[in-house]
Amino acid sequence: MKDALHHILFDLDGTLTDPKEGITKCVEYALNKLDIEVEHPDLLIPYIGPPLYDSFVHIQGLTHEAALQGVDFYRERYRTLGMFENSVIPGVPELLENLRNQGFSLYVATSKPTVFAEEILRHYKLDHFFRFTAGSNLDGTRSKKREVIQYVLDQNDIPATQALMIGDREHDIIGAKACGVPSIGVLFGYGSEEELSAAGADYIAATVEETGMIISRISSE
Repeated sequence: MKDALHHILFDLDGTLTDPKEGITKCVEYALNKLDIEVEHPDLLIPYIGPPLYDSFVHIQGLTHEAALQGVDFYRERYRTLGMFENSVIPGVPELLENLRNQGFSLYVATSKPTVFAEEILRHYKLDHFFRFTAGSNLDGTRSKKREVIQYVLDQNDIPATQALMIGDREHDIIGAKACGVPSIGVLFGYGSEEELSAAGADYIAATVEETGMIISRISSE
């Protein structure tokens, strides 16, 4: 018999909020401090979602030392300006309210440092929807999405078969699969349908409203 769905985990960037302005400006700031010029901020959109250190290495081709320095430069601007150059995705508060009213327990699982994630959720008045928020540590540990999702499950005694992960990038889906958690890939963030399908998303939602409909369908199965 299939376990009932009780616990829903949400990615933050590109799933609950649109962080494009803040993240791209902070990446540009960090790269400029490393004497790397950026032709246009939109070229930095791929940085939205994955762990920042990994992006500096894999997207920019920085060395380990330069990538660590880049993370420090990024945070110089992010902690004072960047995290507030953000906006809540339309329809998200209503979705969270509806899910909570239906009895689901809600969580945040993000690659962003926990301290920043918690401050963003408070600033945009989303924090009260969630029982628990988990992200990476400032020292770079627990930055892989698999580690974050597993941490949420372990800290809250959640069976993977009773959970669902919602995110907009492939690492959300890959991390969920690694933990045995089914997933919804959402297209209102920064990942394409091709990216999410290739990663193995169990469901694809084009809109916030469709996300709620898929959750209702899963819970009634």
